[in-house]
Amino acid sequence: MNLWAIFLTGLFTGGLTCLAVQGGLLATTIAQREEEKLREKTKNSGNALPIISFLIAKVIAYTILGFLLGWLGSVVQLSLTAKIIMTVAVAVFMIGTALNLLNVHPIFRYFIIQPPKFLTKLVRNQSKSNSIFAPAMLGAFTVFIPCGTTQAMMALAIASGNPIYGAAILAAFTLGTSPVFFTLGYLATRLGDAMHRRFLKVAAYALILLAVYNLNGAIALTGSNLTLQNVWSNFYCTFTFCDGDFSPTAQAANAVTDATITIDNNGYNPNNITVKAGSKVTLRLVNNGGGGCAQAFTLPKYNIQKIVTNGNTDTVTFTAPNEPGTQIPFMCSMGMYRGTINVI
Repeated sequence: MNLWAIFLTGLFTGGLTCLAVQGGLLATTIAQREEEKLREKTKNSGNALPIISFLIAKVIAYTILGFLLGWLGSVVQLSLTAKIIMTVAVAVFMIGTALNLLNVHPIFRYFIIQPPKFLTKLVRNQSKSNSIFAPAMLGAFTVFIPCGTTQAMMALAIASGNPIYGAAILAAFTLGTSPVFFTLGYLATRLGDAMHRRFLKVAAYALILLAVYNLNGAIALTGSNLTLQNVWSNFYCTFTFCDGDFSPTAQAANAVTDATITIDNNGYNPNNITVKAGSKVTLRLVNNGGGGCAQAFTLPKYNIQKIVTNGNTDTVTFTAPNEPGTQIPFMCSMGMYRGTINVI
């Protein structure tokens, strides 16, 4: 891929897919700024400075990351455990911000990011300091919660083996995502004064929903079955007839040691595989048009994550547990596309 293709990927694909993951931090930036205007009774002017600060810091952070990935290769990749911890931390931060916006308790004001005293002294205008520092912090923090498409670009930066080209890849991609972030963020700041308080409430509830979405993804990445999707599926199957023959004879006939999983726009196919206890299993991953987080095939139980970009293949090998009846979930990096390996 050339840099123009990477930029266009960010513009037409990355902007929307990354907004689903990182939009909470952008909404936090806007909501905190709008609350400050209400508190200081500042007239709304649709100031774009916080959004620009957020996006500039985001581009800089990802450019530095691309440089490091191109230089050090896969060593710099966050482990699956680190990704889970960072996702939970971001979710907690968003919930704290939402509860502060709803004035639930004064303790939640500690979730508002303030510039350090030395920076405040350097900038005479305190509000201007806040409008630059806090959004910049949140923009840089997005580097710890990359969306699926971003992870594919990170893999490309690693494969480049060149720090300069690695930096250029992530810089071009992040610049491509910026117009979507800026447009939606700026439209939110143009709300009339009468809509400010309503916006804060809507933003608070939206932050809570995004936080729940992030927490659900973190739970999925741990390998737990206590996700919203599984809870709903179990509830649905309680009152309806679920498809599939789950008899021991049928399961034994379908048991495999070598399976091919195709990645496409609908996720993983097949998304239900049966293996025998204690057997050595090889999964061949073939990406035929799969984009976004589906490219990051994740097997939490074995702490495995493979980035398989469109048109490429890879393999995953593991030994199945010795306990029949075990279910091993696999999924994308956001827990959106899922599948199950049944052990018999």
